[in-house]
This record gives sequence, C-alpha cells and structure tokens, in this order.
Amino acid sequence: MVIVKGIMMITWLLLVSLFFKSTQENGECGALHCGPQNLMLNSSGQMILLTWEDMPSCSAVEDVLIYELVVLIADKQVHYDEVAVRPDQIESTHSWNWTSYLALDCASHSVRLSSRYKNHTSPWKQERTLPGLETPEMPEVFPKDREFKVGSTVTFCCVLPTKEVFNKMHLTGYSSDNMNAIKIGNQIYALTVTLNQASKDSCTDVKCETNTNENGACAYIGYPPDLSEFQCETQDLESVICLWTVGRDTDLPIKSPTVYQLLGSPCAKGPKGRCSQKVQVDVGCRNWTLTAHNKFGEMELSDTADLTKRVHMFPPKQVTASTLNARNVSLEWGWTVPQYNNLNITCQINISNGENTIVENIGVGITFSVLNDLIPNWTYNVTVRCGTTQHFWKWSDWSTSVNFQTKGDVPDALDVWMQMKEKLIIIIWKIPFANQSHGHIRDYEVAWTKTAEREQQNRAKVTPNNNSLALSLDTSEEYMVTVTARNINGSSFPSTITIPSLNPDINRVNTSWFIGSVGGFNLSWSASPKASCGYIVDWCPTLGQCIVEWKKVHPNETQTSIFSKNFKEGLRYSLSVYTCTQGPPVLQERREGYVSEKRIQDGLFKSLKGKQHNSDFEVSWDPISLREQTAFIHGYVLYCLDNNNVIINFSTDDPEATSLTARNLKISSYTFTVKALTSVGECGAALITVTLNSLTDYLIKAVFISLAIVFGLLSLITTLCYRHWTSIKQRVYPPIPKPVLMSPGGHRCLPLHMEQCHHSEADFVDVLELHCSAGGPMNEYASPENMPFVFAQTPKVYQIQRLKKCTPQRLTLLTTAIPSQSRLQSSSFRSVLSNSSYNLIIQPGDTESNSGPELQEGSSLERCCGGFQPQIHTEIFTENQREEDAESPMSCVSTYIWFDSQRPDSCCMQSL
Repeated sequence: MVIVKGIMMITWLLLVSLFFKSTQENGECGALHCGPQNLMLNSSGQMILLTWEDMPSCSAVEDVLIYELVVLIADKQVHYDEVAVRPDQIESTHSWNWTSYLALDCASHSVRLSSRYKNHTSPWKQERTLPGLETPEMPEVFPKDREFKVGSTVTFCCVLPTKEVFNKMHLTGYSSDNMNAIKIGNQIYALTVTLNQASKDSCTDVKCETNTNENGACAYIGYPPDLSEFQCETQDLESVICLWTVGRDTDLPIKSPTVYQLLGSPCAKGPKGRCSQKVQVDVGCRNWTLTAHNKFGEMELSDTADLTKRVHMFPPKQVTASTLNARNVSLEWGWTVPQYNNLNITCQINISNGENTIVENIGVGITFSVLNDLIPNWTYNVTVRCGTTQHFWKWSDWSTSVNFQTKGDVPDALDVWMQMKEKLIIIIWKIPFANQSHGHIRDYEVAWTKTAEREQQNRAKVTPNNNSLALSLDTSEEYMVTVTARNINGSSFPSTITIPSLNPDINRVNTSWFIGSVGGFNLSWSASPKASCGYIVDWCPTLGQCIVEWKKVHPNETQTSIFSKNFKEGLRYSLSVYTCTQGPPVLQERREGYVSEKRIQDGLFKSLKGKQHNSDFEVSWDPISLREQTAFIHGYVLYCLDNNNVIINFSTDDPEATSLTARNLKISSYTFTVKALTSVGECGAALITVTLNSLTDYLIKAVFISLAIVFGLLSLITTLCYRHWTSIKQRVYPPIPKPVLMSPGGHRCLPLHMEQCHHSEADFVDVLELHCSAGGPMNEYASPENMPFVFAQTPKVYQIQRLKKCTPQRLTLLTTAIPSQSRLQSSSFRSVLSNSSYNLIIQPGDTESNSGPELQEGSSLERCCGGFQPQIHTEIFTENQREEDAESPMSCVSTYIWFDSQRPDSCCMQSL
C-alpha cells in the first residue's frame, strides 16, 4: 500500500513539472514575436525624434525588453543606441531623440529599430528616413542663420549642384590653414571647425566655393550671460535696487539679447547692470535672486540683504553758500527723500581751490556746514555727499558744484632772504602768489636800521614788479631789515631778517662736492642747537651773476630735497646751509655740485704745449676754467702712442694740475693725448704729435744757438762802433793841442820847460789844463823838471794835469765851445778873458780842437811825464762866475794857461 502511494506521488509531481515547462515555453515563444510598431520620425533643428509602440505580443514579456537603434547618414552608420523597456512600460508609447552633428538638410538621416529579449533578437526591423536636400541649383551651406556659443565645435556642409566641382569652404575672420573639408556623400562636403571668435555686430559668413559659383550661410557666434558682484540696496526706503557687473559682452545684443528677471519678474529696460522693483522695506534679511539668459546660455545670481542697513542716499540738492567772509563761509542744502531727516547722517564736503580738501560733518538730518581756514580773495568750488552714520553702506553721489569767492584781506608775511654781492647787501623776497597776496599788491616797503640804533630807521618803497633792494651798508655793523607788502586792505605782518657784520674768519667754511639726483639735490646736514627758527638753504650757479634761490626748513628737520625749474645739467651750483637764529643767520655748510654731470666736450685743454727734458716729455696746458667744467674733474691722464701703436699712460689725481710728464721715453714720434678724469668717464681730449730728439742732437743744437748768440752780439758791437767811430776817435784819440802862453801888460810869462818830455812821434803828449784846488800850501815851487810845483798865498790851489798828448811846440790855448754857457764870449780865432788879477789871451792852435771833449769833474788820467799829481778838484770857469765871485776858479779846456805870479791864487798845470 505504501509503495503504491509513493509511486502515485512521484507521478503527480512529474505531471506538474511538465505542465509548468509547457507554459514557460509558450510565453517565451510569444515574447520572440514582440517588436515595435507605429514608428514616427520627426526633427527639430538638428535633433531627430523617434516614437513607437509595442506590438501586442509584447504583453507576454516578463523581463526587460531592449530596443536597438542605429542611425545612418547617407547610408553610413554614425550612431548606435539602446532603449530599455521594463515590463510595466509595455504597451506604452516610447520615444528617443538624438542630435546629429550635421544639419539634417545636408544628407538623409535614417533610424533602424529592432528589439532584443534575453539574447534573442527579433527578426523584424523597421526603418524610418529623413531625406536631405535634393539637388540644388546653387551651392547650399547648412546650417543657416544659427546661433553658436563661442568655443563650440560645429560641422557645416555644402551641397553642390550636379556637375559642379568643389573648391573649398572657409569662414570669414578665420585662418584657412585648418579649413579641410571632407566628402561625406555624392556632391556633399562637410567642414568641421571650432568657433573661437565671437561675431562682431553681425554674423560670421561660412562660404562654399566651386569651380563656377560661390554661396554661403550666416552663423551667429556669441557668449552666454557673464555677470558678477550682485548686490541689492535701497535709496528711497520704498523700493529695492539690485546692481551687478556685466562682464564679457555677448556680442549679439540684437540677434540674442539677454533677458533679466528679478524675483521672477522681468526687469524694466534701464541702465545696464541695474534692476529695481517696488517692495516693502522691512527690517530683516531677504533673499534676492536675478536670472539672466540668452540663446547661448543662462546664469543665476543671489544676494541676501537687510535693506534697512543698505541705504544708498540720494545726493544733497540745492547747495548754496549763504554767508561769505574772508576766511570762512556757511553752506546749506536740502534732501529729496523726507525720511532722510530722521537718519543719523555723515556728510563730506569737497573744497577745491587747486587742491582738494575733504571736510566731514555729522548730525541727524544735517543740512548745513561752516567752512573755516579759507584763503581770502580766493575762488572755491564745493560739492557735498552724504551717507548713513549707523550701518554705513555707501556714499551718495556728489551734489552739483557751487562756486563762491571769499572776501579780501591783508597779504601774508613775505618770505625774505639776503644776498651779499661785494659791498652791497641785496634784500630779496619771494613775490607772493595769488593765494598769499589776497589782492593786488600795490608796493613793498623796506626798512633798515643798525641793531644798536633801532630808533633811527631808513625806509624805501619798491614797486610791485620788483622783489629786491640793494643796500650799501657798513659791513662792520649789524643791521635789522624788515619788509612788508601792501594791498587795498592794508599792510602785511613785517618780515624781519638780521644782516650780520662781515667777519671773514667767522664766515669761512670748507666747501665740499656732491652730485644731485632725479633733477634736483638731496641735501642733509648736522643739527645745530642754535637753530631756533630752522634752517635756510640757498643756491645759485657758482659762476656769473645770479639771483639766489632759497628754501626754509623746519627746525626738527636736517634734510631736504631741492628742485627748481632753473636747474640745468652740466652747470655747477653753490649751495649754502644757514642756521636760523634769533639774531643773524649763521653759515653752517657750503657745497658745490651738479644736478647731473655732463660729459665735457673735446678740446678742453687750451694752449697745449710740450717740452722735452732728456728722455722725458712734459705736456702742459692752461688752467681749466670752471665755465668749461660740466663735471667734477678728479685728475688727468696722459696717453702716449708711439709709431708701433704701443700706448702707455701717466696720470695724476690733482684736479689743479696743469702738466703731466711722460718719463723714460724712447727716441720716436709720439701722439700725446690728455684727458680729464670725471665720474662720467674720461673726456675733454686734446692731443699733440711730437718727435723726440736724441741727446746728441739736443747738444749740437745748444752749441749752435750759443755760437749764433755770440756772433750776433759781435755783429751788433761792430755796427755800433762803425756808426759812431768819429765820436769814439775824439774820445780815445783826441787831436794834439798847440799851446801859446802870452802875458800882456804888467804880467810876465813864466817859461815852461818841456825838455824832460822826450817822446817819439808815436808817443802821446800831455795837454795841460788849469784847475784850481783849495787848501794847498802857497810857498813851495817846483820846476818843470821837479814837478809838481805849487804857488802859495791863496786858499785854493790850481793844478795843471796832463792831457793825453805832449808836444815840445809852443804852448797854445784852445777854446772849446760849451753850449750850456751861452754868455761865454768865444771866437774861433782869438778870445780874451779878463780877470781882476790877470788877463788871459787865448789863441787858437788847431782847428780840430773845437770839438774837444768836455771836462769830467774829478777825473784823473795817467801821466806821460812823471811828477804830476792826480787832480783832486776840478772847476769850470765862466764869465758870469767871474763877475759874481772873483775868488771862483776859472777853467780852460784843452790848452795851457799862464797865470799871474802876483795873484794870491796858485795855478798848476795838470793833464786833462
């Protein structure tokens, strides 16, 4: 029994299994007959849209059903895709889309659809096609009039008419290097390009050329919206204003304008980057959203703000200057929004008078302000802006400007300085600017007095066109000078300067060199405890007449920068630093410098000369004037270039040097070049070319020069002797006189014995002359043989000295005319000189004796016969002397004179 039941159970199970297997096989068989039906293919632009439904047999599908899609362009597969349909989606309409890279007009686009279920593909396939453009009459380019985002890659196609041959495709404004079109079908060509340039104002042309025609299409290339810095605020406390910054332009405002929406509401057309809407301004934060979109893209910006803390005020209105004075003025204004009167406001006032000054005022609903410290008689321009003091957000825009002019006042105190020129003191002041004169200057008044005598003042008026006055003051005294300026409103406060007495030892300071920079001088000095009122720096060109310029420095500063429109490069300036004290200014430092050194021109060295000293050669030049020094000279260098182009140099660091010596040179020709050493390089070159002589040549040259000098002197002496031979002969070899002595009347003649003078014809014979000497003895006598002989009885002694010739002939007295003694009576034949004691008869001997030599007082000649003494005293007789003084001696020249023996005077014969 049990066995039978077991067999029956097994049989039952087998039957059930077979039933289920049969049912499953029937379901799978139904699924294999499932597929698409009612296919519809549509397009939009370059997008393909396919819809279909399932066949009724698909209801048996219990698992995912796969639809396979294949896209063909010009019968070439270009895309494959799958669509999965779940069992719960069976019997519904399915859709699929795909965007072609090619315009649908370029070529036919076909889609094939089949189903697959559990690795079993349906044998039924369905296909739909979108045909392309039929054969055109002209070359056609697609797509046409489309918008493209900058940076996108686009394929353009060109469909050609039958029998036309393709040439090329290109875009205007793009390089043709990468413009390579490919053939994708019969008479169809495609060009793929990356659009990296936006169209400007209009479209970009895409052109297709054939062998006979050309045509194209228009492409609009631009950018999506580019916005930043989005903020919202309020101005009137009744609306919201949102602002943003527009970045890159879309470049197609007409074809693809950007549309803005604030909180979902369109923004009214208005200024770029601004949108406003009426809202209820309440305390608290709120989110504000802006959306911007165009055909190239879309952008969204957000801002969270409490508008009560973001009040951007309107500018003040109706700003006026209500009260005007010389140095202050009152301003008033009003508000556009009444709610501003309840706000705590800070206002800024911009005062412009050539320079801008900002003044702030704070108050609740403030509507006025007082401006102080203004310049008298000056025109101002004023604008006002305001903002909330609490939760300050932004300043308002500036109000409309207001112009006003302050009233006049007396001039400001003058800036006075002094300049010393030789014995004059130049009082100089800076002409006040318009903002210092406060009106037209009528004149200046200068008053000066000695510091020790202040009650006695001297005054002088100066016209407004001048700014200096030269005073001739006592340099040993200290003076006090005051200068004032006067306009229609009165005189300025007096400016006082003390003129020190000149003391060379006190005013002498060392001068140092320095160089300026950036068109001026940066000057620093040591602080002085005496600087009670600061320091004064003045400057002037070192050479020539100039008007000094100056600058005053605060006592706490020991450096300053000096600039002047008169500064010139290459011109040396002298700068002095004075200490300003309660008394006269004290010179502290003095410097010389250039704003910028300038290269010295060639030819600096004037009168370049050279001199050889054995194997050395010295090159010298004139001292260099400061006018020619456009840079500091630190020394000189001498270059020597010989015939072999070998250069040697010699230098000195003495800027005052006027020569350089090249030593131990060889005998050769040299070119010597002298240059000045400056901080801008070696400059001012001058050169000379010299050939050095050997030492032997130099010695021979010296000998010849000496001989020439000696020969010249001898020639000169010979010429002079020849021209004056007659005079020389008279002096050296005078004619021999023939003396004759006669005694008329009671006078007797003493014989002269000349026997002892024995000479040949070649010997010289003495010629005797009468001279008188005082104090000799009168009782001695000497014969002619025992000369000398002396006659006494007179305090004076007359001596006869020998002349240069002696003769045994009779004694003859010759007369010699003396031009200076016009009263002396003389004759060429006979002369008689009278005397109270004797008469002397003079007869001419030799006619040549008229030109005999004059007597020289105190002369002594050598004797030809012994016995005669030298002449001690010589006197010349004239007729006038005889009349005036009978005791005076009488002189007879070049003759023998006989004397009266009775006369107390004694006469001697002495050679002339």
